[in-house]
Parts: sequence; structure tokens; C-alpha cells
Amino acid sequence: MQAMAEAGILYGRKKTKTHPKMRPYIFTTRNTIEIIDLAKTKEKLEQAKDFVQAAASKNGMLLFVGTQPAARSIIQETASRYAYPYVNNRWLGGTLTNFKVISKRIEYLKKLRLDLVSGALDKYTKRERVQFNKELGRLEQLLSGLENLSALPEALFVVNVEEHTTAVREAKRLHIPVVAIVGTASDPNTIDYPIPANDAARSSIVYLVVELEEAIKKGIKERKEKPLENKKEAGGQ
Repeated sequence: MQAMAEAGILYGRKKTKTHPKMRPYIFTTRNTIEIIDLAKTKEKLEQAKDFVQAAASKNGMLLFVGTQPAARSIIQETASRYAYPYVNNRWLGGTLTNFKVISKRIEYLKKLRLDLVSGALDKYTKRERVQFNKELGRLEQLLSGLENLSALPEALFVVNVEEHTTAVREAKRLHIPVVAIVGTASDPNTIDYPIPANDAARSSIVYLVVELEEAIKKGIKERKEKPLENKKEAGGQ
């Protein structure tokens, strides 16, 4: 747990901001700052990793959500490596609960980008093309991370529950499991797989995302090995 401590995972918020249901995960208070019990963090992290590994082994799609500056780059980089969708700018209300509308906007984004590249928009006036470019920029900012969201995800991974209450609420409404880094100011009981930890520091976020990525890798490896195992069993019969 030394590495977890060095990553700053143990630091919570001020005691005055502590959510009552986070108290079981708090070890002590130091200079008004809550100190998270890393033994409990490790336990919850292992549970989250088991779930993520199982989901990845079944080709389940994870939607990564982390819009604060400390999370944006690691969320985008990690999700992109596995062609998982991500939100690292702003959560659009209805991304899950109004998925049909969102998916149409995603398809429009793809078409608009293709039309601009292919020259299909050359028939429009210069002023109209400028407007199309502006619209493309706006849509890319909002939706570019969601282009691989072809269906509702198997689960959400959320960095900082307090910042993403709408995303969590939508997932719960649709019975989509949520894995989340939960700070001391948030309610862990709203999350299926809460990881009590520092949800603001980049070092903490990166450490935990890397840990979950290991679970993804193991799940993908399992999935790839299953057909080989089935062939061996069939050959032995």
C-alpha cells in the first residue's frame, strides 16, 4: 500500500465536507483533512477490478467519464487504447437515458466530417461552409469521445462522483453498473463498485485508472484465449 500512499490516494476533503456514509472508509483526520483507510481502498479496488475484468472478458463496453482537468488526459488515453467511449469534456444530459437522440447526433457528426473531407459541401456558399465548420467543431468537442458508443455500455467508470451526478443518475435509472472513484464528500452507496480514494489529485486518478486498465487487459486476454480452449476441448473429444 506504500505506492497508494505515495500517489496521494489516502487524502480526502475537509472533515466538514465529509458525507456521513463515507465514515466507514476514513482512518483518521489530520489537520482537518480526512485520511482514507487504504486497506479498505485496496479491498474495494480489487472488487472493482474483478468486475471490470469479467466485463472485458465478455466484450462488454465500458464508458469512461472524467471531465475535470486532472482526469481528462488519462481518461482519453486509456479509453482510446481499447476503443472504449469516453466523456472528458462535459456530460450531455440524456447521453444514456435519451440514447437514440444522442446516437443520431453522433452519426451526424461522422457524416458532417466525411462530407467536409470528401468535398460534398463544396456546393454550398463560403458562408455556409464556415457555419458547417463551426458546427463540426462544436459537435467534436461534445461528442468525439462517444463515437464508439454504438449501444448502451455494459458499465460506467466515473472519476469523481460529486462532479458527475447526472451521469450516475442516468446509469442507475437504466440499471447500468457504475464503478467510481469516490471522494470523502460523496455518497458511496449510490455506486455499485465504489473505490474510496482521493478523487481530485491527478496522481491518485492515474494510479487507479492504471490498476483498472490491468483488469481490462486480463479480461481481454481471457476472451481471446477462450476460443483456443474450446478448440482444444473439441479436438480431444
